[in-house]
Amino acid sequence: MKVNAMLAGIGLCAASMLHITTHAQEPLKIGFLAEMAGLYGAPGQDQYDAFMLAVEERDGKLGGVPVQIIKEDTQFKPDVASQLVDRLMDRDGVQLFTGITYSHIMLAVYKKIADKGGFLVASNTGPAQVAGEGCSPNYFTTAWQNDQLAEVVGRYAADKGYEKVFALAPNYQAGKDFIAGFKREYKKPLLNEIYTPLSQQDFSGELSMIQAANPDAVYVFYPGGLGVNFVKQYAQAGLQSIPLLNTATTEGINLPAQGETAIGAVNGSFWGPDFDNPTSKHFVQAFEAKYKRIPSQYAAQAYDSALLIDSALAKVKGNISDKDALRAAFKEADFDSLRGNFKFGNNHFPIQDMHVFEAYKDDKGRMTIRRIATPMEDDQDSYAHLCPMK
Repeated sequence: MKVNAMLAGIGLCAASMLHITTHAQEPLKIGFLAEMAGLYGAPGQDQYDAFMLAVEERDGKLGGVPVQIIKEDTQFKPDVASQLVDRLMDRDGVQLFTGITYSHIMLAVYKKIADKGGFLVASNTGPAQVAGEGCSPNYFTTAWQNDQLAEVVGRYAADKGYEKVFALAPNYQAGKDFIAGFKREYKKPLLNEIYTPLSQQDFSGELSMIQAANPDAVYVFYPGGLGVNFVKQYAQAGLQSIPLLNTATTEGINLPAQGETAIGAVNGSFWGPDFDNPTSKHFVQAFEAKYKRIPSQYAAQAYDSALLIDSALAKVKGNISDKDALRAAFKEADFDSLRGNFKFGNNHFPIQDMHVFEAYKDDKGRMTIRRIATPMEDDQDSYAHLCPMK
């Protein structure tokens, strides 16, 4: 009896250990939310591809912890995004999210995730509300505050001495943020500013207005397919002699479709594929090898988000239930960013150099961008002082 009891005890102990081991190896679920199809889907696909590249390079782990990436298409609809968050958190137990492509989607989900005790490491878009009074201790981003991408172009336009600038953007939060950011650093009255419907793809009316106004330069924010259409129509209208300044328009994701119509256009960003640091060089080479295209800034942001999550999970040994420790690990940002130095401001947005890039055709005949100036160094966004976090 004693022997049988001992064997039974050993069996129970072994079964318990097996249960613990199995439980320890269960993957950590990470929700990846982005637009993945249609007119607005290309940036989301680039984000996802880069994030998964980082995961695959670590054999399906981040921070040494097996991860399961649950990809969901938010369909450019805030209500859909909100429902996805509810489902992933309540049904699937997801407590860590990344991705997000557009500002109106961000505004629909970031607070909900935090209110339910989750964390969001965003890899695109930064509405003013999230950076300022609406900042959240459980929100971090490896992208930028919307205005920053435009402010650097505004500073460039001022440095170039352009006196008459015509501005256009889609009529939604990011469009308004970008034109506001451009104006903040340009510091002169705009010749005109127009907000077009989000679904508008024919810009002939606006291009006629530009021809009549004869500005020194045009500033636009038209992401994704909107940017492809606008730049092609801009060239077809014979306007290429007027400098085209932009945010997220003549950027890596759009350039193959825009082709030579984008040559000479100038955009603002935190990173470009010509950066020379080891992380960036590795990323560009690995991304091109896997996906057969030059990575965009969207891809770069998402790769950095994976590296940030990797560093934070390693510090907490995968225990995301210790929210204070996880928050501190994210805040520390102990990783080698492909943009070079990386640090968070009080609102959990990066403090970073902002550059301008020119679109050109490289020696392989591909359209890409090269850095031509760095008008803003160690730039903290214009809303951080409104955030009550220290």
